[in-house]
Amino acid sequence: MCGQGRSRLNPPASAFRAGLAAACLVLFAGALSAAGEAPQIVPRLTGEAAPMSEVKAPPLARPIVDDVKRMRNYPEQPPVIPHSIEGYQLTLNTNRCLSCHKREFTEGSGAPMISITHFMDRDGQVLSDVTPRRYFCTQCHVPQTDASPLVPNLFQDASKLGGQR
Repeated sequence: MCGQGRSRLNPPASAFRAGLAAACLVLFAGALSAAGEAPQIVPRLTGEAAPMSEVKAPPLARPIVDDVKRMRNYPEQPPVIPHSIEGYQLTLNTNRCLSCHKREFTEGSGAPMISITHFMDRDGQVLSDVTPRRYFCTQCHVPQTDASPLVPNLFQDASKLGGQR
């Protein structure tokens, strides 16, 4: 190892000072831009109040509880929940959704059975019960409400995007 010059583990002090000066310059430039009025690229979603002020929360939107199955907007979209789930318990030990949607309870409840994919582990092996990674239903499935959108929705169905046949 002799004769290979300075160790790269201990850079010279001048390189350290240069890095420190660059970091200070970046912080100073950021402080200057924050002091001025930043351009607003996206519409505000929080209303007209100042960001850190205390504002009364708006009332919760009413859930849509008509039990009508909604059309999916794209392939592989998880179905939405067409009923209220207020008071449902979804914990490590209890899942109220399964009391209606599990295969053995669908005949009595009239609810659709959960997909076979919810019984597969990450290797594709079918298990006898719901896989732990699909146990918490509301991480993918959401209830619908009558809330108005926060931003305009420009979504178009895929069938309207291609050429007409």
